[in-house]
Amino acid sequence: MPFSLDRFYNALPAIAHANVSSPPDLAGLSVQVYEVLDSTNRAAWAHLAQHPADEVVVIAEQQRAGRGQWGRQWQSHPGGLYLSWGFRPSLRAEHAPQITLWSAWGVAIALRQTGVPVQLKWLNDLVVLGCKLGGVLTETRVQQGHIRQAVVGVGLNWANPVPEPGINLNTLQDQGYALKIASLEDLGAIALQGLRLGYASWQQRGIEALRIEYEALLSNCGQTITLVGDAETPGETVEIVGIGLDGQLRVRVNHASGLSERLLPPGSIQLGYPAGTCSEG
Repeated sequence: MPFSLDRFYNALPAIAHANVSSPPDLAGLSVQVYEVLDSTNRAAWAHLAQHPADEVVVIAEQQRAGRGQWGRQWQSHPGGLYLSWGFRPSLRAEHAPQITLWSAWGVAIALRQTGVPVQLKWLNDLVVLGCKLGGVLTETRVQQGHIRQAVVGVGLNWANPVPEPGINLNTLQDQGYALKIASLEDLGAIALQGLRLGYASWQQRGIEALRIEYEALLSNCGQTITLVGDAETPGETVEIVGIGLDGQLRVRVNHASGLSERLLPPGSIQLGYPAGTCSEG
């Protein structure tokens, strides 16, 4: 059944947070729905090139060239949610990972309010029961050291087939979870309002408050990892304890002289999924 824009608008929920005023209303928001696109992020950028002052949402039922973190191709089969949100933030370019941080947090909060027991896997994955439910991809345009435009892409597994280590929400419902999500349109509305909640929270409360709340959902906390060494220096074993203000992974190192903490920047390491823990949806 084609994605219903009317149902999407009707489903827009009042996603809320105790310390955040309601996200801005939808006046002036341009929403575009396509059956198939190469990339919703690419379509959002094309719209912003023609209408730079707009706030735009692009939704596709299927993507031919969706991308995830590390440039990996995102498998975008029919039945999943593929949504991109284009807007005009204002922050310095070196703080770009903050957009991913508050976007992932906002979507997670919105999903949790509908009964999805979602957590966050550093930095941009949404996980349920240790399996990947979806992810966030942020792209920016910079002028004179400041981000002037951004597009945040969200992919969420609804009823689409997913390989290891993925899970979709239909599988979660089959396992007995009572989710307040009845359709793909519901899921799209929840994702959009989650993004806007994250943005409003960042604007109103600042990144430190969000960092603390992101850490509370971080599935990697307490995980022990070994950093890659070289021929002369073996890799260190460290414990993940949280994140930094710009999305760095905060790790604790146990030296002979005592404990210390270190910040690992986004993109410096990859945290994988344990093999064999998820079944196909």
